[in-house]
Amino acid sequence: MDFNLSEDQQQIQSMVRDFAVNEIAPVIKEFDEKQEFPRDIVRQLGELGMLGILFPSEYGGAELDYVSYVLILEELARVDPSTCLTVAAHNSLCSNHIFTFGKEEQKKKYLTPLASGEKLGAWALTEPGSGSDAGGLTSTAVKKGDHYILNGTKTFITNSTVSEIAVVLALTDKEKRTRGGISSFIIDYGTPGFRPGKKEDKLGCRSSDTGELIMEDCEVPAENLLGNEGDGFKAAMAVLDGGRISIASMALGLAQGAFDLALDYARKREQFGRPIFNFQGNQWKFAEMATEIQAARLLTLQAARLKDENKRVTTVSAMAKLFAGDLAVKVASEAVQVLGGYGFSKEYVVEKFFRDARLVTIGEGTSEIQKLVIARSLMD
Repeated sequence: MDFNLSEDQQQIQSMVRDFAVNEIAPVIKEFDEKQEFPRDIVRQLGELGMLGILFPSEYGGAELDYVSYVLILEELARVDPSTCLTVAAHNSLCSNHIFTFGKEEQKKKYLTPLASGEKLGAWALTEPGSGSDAGGLTSTAVKKGDHYILNGTKTFITNSTVSEIAVVLALTDKEKRTRGGISSFIIDYGTPGFRPGKKEDKLGCRSSDTGELIMEDCEVPAENLLGNEGDGFKAAMAVLDGGRISIASMALGLAQGAFDLALDYARKREQFGRPIFNFQGNQWKFAEMATEIQAARLLTLQAARLKDENKRVTTVSAMAKLFAGDLAVKVASEAVQVLGGYGFSKEYVVEKFFRDARLVTIGEGTSEIQKLVIARSLMD
């Protein structure tokens, strides 16, 4: 079903699907096992315009819409959620924060190399003591003359050790905090006092780079303040609205990928003289999963289309992420069950989907936080 996709959108979807199947699928097990970042694959994606999906051509971007963005991320995640996560964090978090809230000079200087694929970006909000409570961060930025001095540690940052540019959130007023005390800064890697810290040893999405960013008396030029001082928290929440569409897309693709593998296996695997798909228990299982995947796709595309129309997406993006995220965990688990002992073996990719799926209920706001966001909207 094409969901009223334009010809251009269908061509983009087909192009990314071919790339994922031909270039990513043959090497994903190796990169996952080694926890190695697939630099060459990311470079190729940059050449295809996949690191500047949403941004105008004047900044080196592909100038595509959010629906195309959803299609791209779904196709990547159907084959490898790790690669999808790398692309999503670069586009919807770091680059999009600069595009949406940056001054023209900042866009030319920083967005252009990000959107063109010349450089990779990270976005740093989470800290060891502040996850769901984003306003509880403790990193500080103190203005001294024409610089800000930043101190603090960020954790669970996607692309942390492989990027060249980061957007970092820090306190500029400890008293105000979320009410105007948090600001955003663009930091070049190589800036004295700024460095990647520990790389995480993760359960899933192991070839996606995740780790710490450490600031120790890091001097950032005042011109690298992103937006106005005190606007950082509000900007971060707006960025996360779009980011949740990204993770919903990733979850959708992951669910579809696990479903496809399980369905193919069930059609071929015979027990008691017939394919296991022919047993009613399995047929009902697949019918339920197929229906829920379609529902997740519709919800995610709805969020993308509203985003393209410049409408508020806070609630629908939270709904999409919540539904698709929980579904991805369910489908990945069912896929392992369908394959039985083979599903528990690293010889088959479904065990990787099973491990990868846990992230989509945690990253960019846990499922519990999405429920809070949705519930608050019901009071408006």
